[in-house]
Amino acid sequence: MTRTEAAPATRPAAGAGRSGGGPAGRAAGRLAGGAVRVFLVLTALFWLLPTLGLLVSSLVSPTGLNDGGWWQVFGAPSRLTADNYERLLANDTITGSLLNTFAIAVPATLLVLALGAFAGYAFAWLEFPGRDWLFLVVVGLLVVPVQVALIPVSELFGTIGLFETTAGVVLFHTAFGLPFAVFLLRNFFAEIPRELLEAARLDGAGELRLFTRVVLPLGGPAIASLGIFQFLWVWNDMLVALVFADSANPPITVALQQQVRQFGNNIDVLAPGAFLSMVVPLVVFFAFQRQFVTGVMAGAVK
Repeated sequence: MTRTEAAPATRPAAGAGRSGGGPAGRAAGRLAGGAVRVFLVLTALFWLLPTLGLLVSSLVSPTGLNDGGWWQVFGAPSRLTADNYERLLANDTITGSLLNTFAIAVPATLLVLALGAFAGYAFAWLEFPGRDWLFLVVVGLLVVPVQVALIPVSELFGTIGLFETTAGVVLFHTAFGLPFAVFLLRNFFAEIPRELLEAARLDGAGELRLFTRVVLPLGGPAIASLGIFQFLWVWNDMLVALVFADSANPPITVALQQQVRQFGNNIDVLAPGAFLSMVVPLVVFFAFQRQFVTGVMAGAVK
């Protein structure tokens, strides 16, 4: 009888604990969750406001912008026009600079991914003398600013004939992208279970086959995030391109800077050109943002 009577007495307490405080508690939780969502939406809209302003400015004629701010087009949509983009795409300098930017960004990204993956695997799973000290040197290179190397590398490239060439810009970006690549991929590869690698070795897999068949597929998120990060950095760079790129065939950032007129703000060229150069990084980031966050967090925290 004691067990039978005690059971009903314990059930209401357990049910009350699962209810989260009853209807009032659930209503408070929904209200708090709704407030957080509204705050995040407002923050996202505020963050995207400059991009929206640049897009609208690129679709308004210079005289229309002089009459007022870009926000006035919401009251007069007839001011929107694509003439700025037509003139921009008819400019051979701009279209050539877009192709040259791809010619710089794609090889610099692929080289960093390939070399960083090999080095990350070596630091994570291969035993060789001075491995840990060499990895500390690589990590220390992360804090070296780009500005420090501009003058000595310029002298070196001038001596070997790489100054003002696309190859020189690619090599510079590759060199400064490798420390972060090695750091990120080494930490990610080190989290792969040792038992998995040992099982592959027992099956007769060599180091190269182990790297291509086991490590690379498992390191996909980190490699994808690294590729996004490197591509965005190279695409948006202006300092390195301004110093090392060919002034007759520059990337898009330098080409837009060269289009600035001596008098006036040249908004009819700068606004559509800036937005056009922004479209590719935006598409790449939003298409692979999940891989970017997953890879960076996994490689930098674990």
